[in-house]
Amino acid sequence: MSAYLESNYRKITTHVLNGMKHRGEKISMLTAYDYSMATLLDSAGIDVILVGDSASNVMAGHKTTLPITLDQMIYHASSVMRGVERALVVVDLPFGTYQGNSKEALHSSIRIMKESGANAIKMEGGEEILESINRILSAGIPVMGHLGLTPQSIHKFGTYVVRAKEDAEAEQLISDAIKLEKAGCFALVLEKIPAELAKKVQSMLKIPVIGIGAGMHVDGQVLVLHDMLGITQKFSPRFLRRYHNLSEEIKGSVQAYIKDVKTGDFPNEREQY
Repeated sequence: MSAYLESNYRKITTHVLNGMKHRGEKISMLTAYDYSMATLLDSAGIDVILVGDSASNVMAGHKTTLPITLDQMIYHASSVMRGVERALVVVDLPFGTYQGNSKEALHSSIRIMKESGANAIKMEGGEEILESINRILSAGIPVMGHLGLTPQSIHKFGTYVVRAKEDAEAEQLISDAIKLEKAGCFALVLEKIPAELAKKVQSMLKIPVIGIGAGMHVDGQVLVLHDMLGITQKFSPRFLRRYHNLSEEIKGSVQAYIKDVKTGDFPNEREQY
């Protein structure tokens, strides 16, 4: 195990994440939606895999996360779980499966846990979804919160700009974060908020705070896998660091294959029976 991993954890759990925060060990988190990618991430040593509703964008081609269904999320989560041995797997509750109806929220969460075998669920929102969070937690299902930019509310905000820049919204975010922790959420994602605000929230909470576009002073980071690998190219926010340019590599490989097929170079004598 590499030196930057302090402990060779056999299995990442919510308890392990809490210990990592209190030891100052940063938490690494990426999205995955299928067996093959999940296997690669898990073997590489990722701490948390998020089966994100961003599958609606990167896997299905929708403009927002809203269209993806509960059945589709369960399909993706089940595929991911077959490839994971070490990482904690968290699944997004999709839009329309928990807002305003705590009984439906519990039913949706139970379906994800039973049918996919996932380890936890994630929900967007603060005080307005506390009833649903409390009901889910009462069933023993771990919940990860999500504040700041909440993509499921895109039509409410009308834009993907940085959230909580004004005092009133920042104060509401802090209040919501404290309420989520008190309710029993095991971790919190902060998306696209000022770094100083994220630092303040991180210092106030005992639970891990994971950022995406929330600066360096949080307990961990999460990115969408297809963005950080350069498979998607149209999405280029300031917080995204591309670690590869797979779109060009894949395109080049496919073009080379096409050429070899067209010229009769593939398959050659060594590649046939």
